[in-house]
Amino acid sequence: MACMPLLAAEGVGRTLPEGVTLVTDIDLRVERGEFVAITGPSGSGKSSLLYLLGLLDRPSRGRILLEGRDTATLSAPELAALRLARLGFVFQFHFLLPEFTALENVLIPIRRLGTRKPGAAQARARSLLAALGLEAAADKLPEQLSGGMRQRVAVARALANDPVLLLADEPTGNLDTRNAAAVFDIFARLAREEDRAILVVTHDAELAQRATRRVHLVDGRIVSDE
Repeated sequence: MACMPLLAAEGVGRTLPEGVTLVTDIDLRVERGEFVAITGPSGSGKSSLLYLLGLLDRPSRGRILLEGRDTATLSAPELAALRLARLGFVFQFHFLLPEFTALENVLIPIRRLGTRKPGAAQARARSLLAALGLEAAADKLPEQLSGGMRQRVAVARALANDPVLLLADEPTGNLDTRNAAAVFDIFARLAREEDRAILVVTHDAELAQRATRRVHLVDGRIVSDE
């Protein structure tokens, strides 16, 4: 019997009500410990695919299974709870709350999930910041941090609830070359050492080479997977 993948897309497509098809005929399996870069030209459907795989959008056809669970059967509140508990997201813009410190930003998803006592939540958040070289930045506001540091805080926040799958949409788009490489190194380490699955949309071919697998899209279809 074949091993169940962490994430599976089976015949997935998404067409908007006005008739525009974003992605079509997507068949994809992702295992724990894989670091997958999703590449392709502008408008090829990279972000659309990521939003479907991250359960932020629903497919028009096909189905997406997370840990063997058919997500098409879930209500909107059930999907939101599943995302909070099992998935982590990093975007091009860090979306840190400016009035909260780095530590408080990382605590937000932990408090929303509500499975850790306050002391344990604090310890978890501080441990994540320390692991990303941000121990001294815990009590600083986002405006007091560099762009690279803010994005690392966003990565810590995405990891707060110990997700099995981390999804990132152009997470290095606003970073310089050095900080972009550092973020990709973090992703590679998370996949290799913590057995998480990492899915990253990137337009940067050089950064994509740091992934262990590259899925290339053209016109909403997967044309290569290597």
